Amino acid sequence: MFPPEARPSLEWLIHPVSRETFFESYWEKQTLVVKRNQPDYFKSLFSLDEVDRVLTTLDRRYPDITLKNASREIKSDDYTVDDDALDVAKVYQLFNEGSTITLAFLDTVVPSLTSFCRALEGEFSFPFQTNIYMTPPGAQGAKPHYDTHDVFVLQVAGSKKWNIYGTPVELPLPSQDFDSAIHEQGASILEFQLDAGDVAYIPRGIVHDARSTDVVSLHITAGVLRYTWTDLLLEFVAGAALRDPAFRKALPPGFARPGFDRTQARETLRGLLQKVSARTDFDAALDTSLDYFVDRLMSVSPPLLRGQMAQLAALDVLTVDTAVGARPGVITRLQSNAESAIVECYGRKITFPSHAHDAVQFALNHAKFTARDLPGDLDEAGKLAVVRRMVREGLVASLSI
Repeated sequence: MFPPEARPSLEWLIHPVSRETFFESYWEKQTLVVKRNQPDYFKSLFSLDEVDRVLTTLDRRYPDITLKNASREIKSDDYTVDDDALDVAKVYQLFNEGSTITLAFLDTVVPSLTSFCRALEGEFSFPFQTNIYMTPPGAQGAKPHYDTHDVFVLQVAGSKKWNIYGTPVELPLPSQDFDSAIHEQGASILEFQLDAGDVAYIPRGIVHDARSTDVVSLHITAGVLRYTWTDLLLEFVAGAALRDPAFRKALPPGFARPGFDRTQARETLRGLLQKVSARTDFDAALDTSLDYFVDRLMSVSPPLLRGQMAQLAALDVLTVDTAVGARPGVITRLQSNAESAIVECYGRKITFPSHAHDAVQFALNHAKFTARDLPGDLDEAGKLAVVRRMVREGLVASLSI
């Protein structure tokens, strides 16, 4: 677990750029490059030695591990054996010959990357995923392309030179993959080099490529798997379809036949769209649609409970003056009614008395505090009971363990 003062955050990732400047000037708009001259800035997240550990001691298989080379085709048969298991010796040989090793979804198996993703998920309200790219000197893994998700590129070791080109598709959806046959890459509009400790943000749809310098390059690509207004509108219409049978009627019989008159079909569709936009319970429908994405985010974000056994064992010695803090990476939603304060977290509903609402809210939002610090009308025994309950549920952790 990262100590409170060193927990990853967007501010930490893009420092010295502020999060306000990022969202106002760069998010979904343009490339951001942050140069630091601090080569150890990302050492807490990953390393070249960690690549070696993953490849040689974890049972990672194709396609979670792939090799890419912009100069020639590399097939999975070139470095795998039965059941897509890696031939690790061959993987390193191909790397030595100029191929980039790509390690996908490492946030699912490397705790530091899991914590990093979960911290950003809490700020963005979007899932994050990390892929790792290790490139030998003077090599290029991928040809020019754009991604269908925004990315942060964290240079961990070595260096890489990047080229930014045009934007053939602005903010593409996941189904709008780059196709060199139909999408023009455009002229180079920006060139920069990322050295260890530097970071870049590249919005989806912007064509780019990169080549390592004269040393081995290792970088983390953190992908933002964002929800869009398109996703929300689809849920909104789906909700309308559940409530109104007019949306569930079949398309006109014979609509695929030559000469079919589409006049009435146009009128029907126009009427359905008007029904959606003219709903009297628009606010309620919007809340329902947004809540769907809140539930979706929480469903893919289990609490990070490493060390929970020790936390439970120390409950009896926890006092009102013990330093505790909200567990990093716990995605929650707090709701209240006349009887209860309810914390929703990864498919669970954890209920507290309604008068504990302020104390629970405070605890969920502070990285370091004591039970004595909790606001509200609870006495010391009540405050301690709330903290102990939140420790048992994995929402809060003692910082002295």
